[in-house]
Amino acid sequence: ISRKAEKEGVVEVLPIASISKNEDGETLSEMGKLRREGAVSFSDDGKWVRNAHLMRRALEYVKMLNLPLISHCENEDLSKNGVINEGIFSTILGLPGIPKEAEEIAVFRDICLTRLANSSLHIAHISTVSSLNLVREARKKGIKVSCEVTPHHFTLSEELVRSFDTNTKINPPLRGKDDVKALREGLKDGSIEVIATDHAPHTPEEKELDYTLAPFGIIGLETALGLVIKELVKPGILTLSQGIAKLTVNPARILNLDRGRIREEGLANLAIFNLDEKWEVKKEDFLSLSKNSPFVGWNLPGKVKWTIFKGKVVYQS
Repeated sequence: ISRKAEKEGVVEVLPIASISKNEDGETLSEMGKLRREGAVSFSDDGKWVRNAHLMRRALEYVKMLNLPLISHCENEDLSKNGVINEGIFSTILGLPGIPKEAEEIAVFRDICLTRLANSSLHIAHISTVSSLNLVREARKKGIKVSCEVTPHHFTLSEELVRSFDTNTKINPPLRGKDDVKALREGLKDGSIEVIATDHAPHTPEEKELDYTLAPFGIIGLETALGLVIKELVKPGILTLSQGIAKLTVNPARILNLDRGRIREEGLANLAIFNLDEKWEVKKEDFLSLSKNSPFVGWNLPGKVKWTIFKGKVVYQS
């Protein structure tokens, strides 16, 4: 992956290797070898490592490698077959729900194992009030845990699923308005250090399936900056510098990477944008081959004018 990206890419691609072989959750991957080959962290992507013993060993190994472990916290015993947040809307619509506890139980266990291993944990796409509070309490106790939130989770809430638009089918699912409010507060007070897209492209044919059959996920790379500015910077929840840091500096710091800063002799990987220029999100304008976004039709600020990669302009609007 790294060699192909180096040869053909117009952005820097840094691989995250799997925690377990084939993401089976049973056999630890060859972490040392994968680190030498360029892995910057380890995660089983959209799968939670159910085996607590394996997760403990993985946390012990990444400590030796001076890397964090990234966890998708979802207890599938509780979330199995669910498609939206469990609550009033799952009842009204007759759709199987995913309880918040499916995330929160997994977050709690992984924090406990991180404390046991004296290691570092990064929790992907946090989505509930209680999960955030668990992270806050862990950090007060000196446990090395960080977390991220997606633009769709700090912007959208569960009532949108009433449209049966499969671009509202996301994992973790869209939660309640109280969760959205709490996530914004977590961003403001620094409890949530990272904003990540959880970019998940799918074909139109996949997303045109029945809601229960369509895959989870939306694309997010091209709308992330605009949503940060519109939903967080313009309302005064974050300063522009804070918003940009959560997209760049903070992720790099957590992954122990010398990235995300503008400095002499540094990597000239830059995006230049007009803060106040608005643009309409249109399917035909996406550079991604996939168009599965719930933000089509939105007007967003922060028009990207140029993207520079290794000192060369690779995109110009």
